[in-house]
Amino acid sequence: MVSLDDVRDARDAIAGRLHRTPIFSSAVLGQRVGARVLLKTELFQKTGSFKTRGVLTNLAALTAEERGRGVISISAGNHAQALAWGAAADGIDALLIMWQGASEAKIEATRAYGAQVDLEATNPTEAFDRLAELQERTGRTLVHPFDHPLTIAGQGTVGLEIVEDAPEVTTIVAPVGGGGLISGIAAAAQGRRVIGVEPERSPALQAALQAGKPVPVEPKSVADGLSAPFAGEHCLAICKERVEDVVLVTEDELKDGFRFLYARTKLAAEPAGAAAVAALLAGKISLDPGETVAAVVSGGNVATQTAAAILAEE
Repeated sequence: MVSLDDVRDARDAIAGRLHRTPIFSSAVLGQRVGARVLLKTELFQKTGSFKTRGVLTNLAALTAEERGRGVISISAGNHAQALAWGAAADGIDALLIMWQGASEAKIEATRAYGAQVDLEATNPTEAFDRLAELQERTGRTLVHPFDHPLTIAGQGTVGLEIVEDAPEVTTIVAPVGGGGLISGIAAAAQGRRVIGVEPERSPALQAALQAGKPVPVEPKSVADGLSAPFAGEHCLAICKERVEDVVLVTEDELKDGFRFLYARTKLAAEPAGAAAVAALLAGKISLDPGETVAAVVSGGNVATQTAAAILAEE
């Protein structure tokens, strides 16, 4: 299981290569939920999400022979962009498995960073089968988007920064896809309450916690950044012990959170990045009066058409 020391090691491995993203307060949101609210603005991270943290942690551990063979992974878009960027910076060839119907903006950004993109799969479940096939065929090293100790430790540096920059925080709320971010934060939380937020239409971690093992789901949420078709085994082991709860938000609640961030905080987050705020606005998380809660806002790679459509619904 990933420990606090593992997260600290990850921080050392990627030191100087990424932003220490700022934490902003939101008085308006605080008034609505009856607590002090801080926003960890991870949408300002390189490539627009926390994913670069796990990517660089994995790349730092590669041998020279592994670097020569190249890397491979799978993603709806944010991990794809992060790995494409990190691999290019380190001179490593990267192949990303995405799927038909994934965000065109994220596909194009991944290619622009220099990676190859495979779009043979028609959905996330097929894409994981395609990943296994191409990994075996090419001999590339897998940089898992969420279910690997190095990935989890890297994502946990988000939690480490929250604890160090705002030690008064008592609760950390984070979006959940495959579970890499929430489990990394849980490893770094040092006794603080950790709560995950998933779309009702993409409940991979909640389903896994209920079943006691990873189970397949069919993600269909507007929050494409949270569209993992299952939660990881490493993530599940950590979350069973260290995450207090995983709550679900509706599509309308996600859109409300998106509009709130855009209008009241001037943060152009994607729907996935609005999940934690959406749960707070919807009253899905119980807070004590006067406590301090940190909500992770990541990522910031929303397509113009998607943003315009959500804002137009108001």
